[in-house]
Amino acid sequence: MAGILEFETKPKVFLAVQDSLLMVKRSSTHILRNTDQLLGAFFQPIMFLVLFATVFGGAISKALPAGVTYLNFLMAGIIVQTVAFGSTTTAVAVCNDLQKGIIDRFRSLPMSNIAVLNGHVVSDLFRNTISTVVMLLTGLIIGFRSHASVVAWLAIASLLLLFTFAFSWLAAIVGVFAKSVEAVQWLTFVIIFPLTFASTAFVPAEGMNHVLKAFALNQPITQVVEAVRALILGTPIGNYGWLAVIWSVAILVVAVPVASWLFRRKTSQ
Repeated sequence: MAGILEFETKPKVFLAVQDSLLMVKRSSTHILRNTDQLLGAFFQPIMFLVLFATVFGGAISKALPAGVTYLNFLMAGIIVQTVAFGSTTTAVAVCNDLQKGIIDRFRSLPMSNIAVLNGHVVSDLFRNTISTVVMLLTGLIIGFRSHASVVAWLAIASLLLLFTFAFSWLAAIVGVFAKSVEAVQWLTFVIIFPLTFASTAFVPAEGMNHVLKAFALNQPITQVVEAVRALILGTPIGNYGWLAVIWSVAILVVAVPVASWLFRRKTSQ
């Protein structure tokens, strides 16, 4: 009885934060105990980085500014691509919870409904941080060098965390909307693949046709990639920094309420 009274007297915001932290711990534990996810976090970024650098490096390096190696040019694009595709983990985890009935058990408890989504999204930050660190270490081994200062690296980390957070909430919508894990996989692929490959992540925009170039230069992946790339290479960041922030915040402003509404609607049925 005392525990119930204590629960009722706590502010709702405090309870929501407390429940979200418990769900973050739950989701992070699943990542650490899931060998497949850990292997993906380690080996997928290494595979993409090495393959792109070795296969396309010789051809694309001729189109780069003088003094810029393709590996240094590529690093920002590979990081953002890995973060974008890594958000699929959030969608799969949300869909799994809905399909396997664990949400029905949570509904019987006095907990915040949105805590489940918060847990998956925040733990996705943890997983993508691991992938990014692994990729940077691999890049250093094979020749990547950066001119970024400590302040620039802090800015890079902030941009990537904001972008990851935004894309994970976007993926949460897919996870709630999809009716199966298979549907999650092809839906996220359809959304993320065109955005990452029709961008400046892997090649400069100058070699694209007019239509593709217009799309590439006016979508979120390119803004984030170019902002991170400028900070890594120590070149002027121009408008890319604030455009990357605006895109990420805009995605959050739309995705968070939509994902929350869809999740409440689906779990109340």
